[in-house]
Amino acid sequence: MDVDRFLSRIGFSGPAQEPSLELLRSVHTCHLLSVPFENLTVHSGGRVQLQAPLLYDKIVTRRRGGFCFENNSLFSWFLTRLGFHVTLLSAQVRSPNTGRYGPPFDHLILMVTLEGGRWLCDVGFGVPGFWSPLSLETSAPQEQGHRVYRVRRTTGMLFVEWQKEGGGPAGDWTEIYKFTLEPRRLEDFREMCLYHQSSPCSIFFCKSLCTLLKPGGRVTYIGHRLITTTFPSEATGLVETSRDLEDEEIPEVLKEHFGIELPSPLRPKDEAVTLPPVVY
Repeated sequence: MDVDRFLSRIGFSGPAQEPSLELLRSVHTCHLLSVPFENLTVHSGGRVQLQAPLLYDKIVTRRRGGFCFENNSLFSWFLTRLGFHVTLLSAQVRSPNTGRYGPPFDHLILMVTLEGGRWLCDVGFGVPGFWSPLSLETSAPQEQGHRVYRVRRTTGMLFVEWQKEGGGPAGDWTEIYKFTLEPRRLEDFREMCLYHQSSPCSIFFCKSLCTLLKPGGRVTYIGHRLITTTFPSEATGLVETSRDLEDEEIPEVLKEHFGIELPSPLRPKDEAVTLPPVVY
């Protein structure tokens, strides 16, 4: 881990000598603005592997992105090198279409203990992920730009929830994922990492995708579509536009919008996700 090179990769240029909440928030947001959330390895003849040196080479040296097991595990290593105390946690993502949760170890997230408080970090989710760490010490709403999140606690389980754009203070809360605070190891996620690369019940197997947060919006590639989202402002609501892509356009789109050049041809994919046989 070359810390300076990682800082350069995420576009952070400030001081990073001492761990602080300000530094944690800054590198978290910088990561989301620089490193795509993507699964293109799965659809270009490769296989995601969780060895730290391979992840560093992929994301930092070759300027790629990854899904949660890649982005969050490498971010954990990076934070540890900066002096933060990091704990890996397991989460289960709720499908917005079915209301079902994914299996255990479905999603890897991070807890940072800092200055007597605990903070939830997640640079490996995509939409509607939060931009800055969420406090685990409160169930009160936590506003981030045009979005509002909260961490709701029940007996033995925590839920990350958000209010959709336009929901307002009294809007309905929607669950994103649930988790516990039991410490995990990266090895615990290897089976689910394989599952997401091979199961028709996983969106990562069924769809080739890449998304990146931008100042004021987001750009997303799925299958044969490029979707541009502009976040709400005082003058407009959420604006989303979509453009269909031909096969030959996709490599240039990935390079222009995400800085990604794949070593092997991509097989675009956008299939329906099969419902899992077990309800979690």
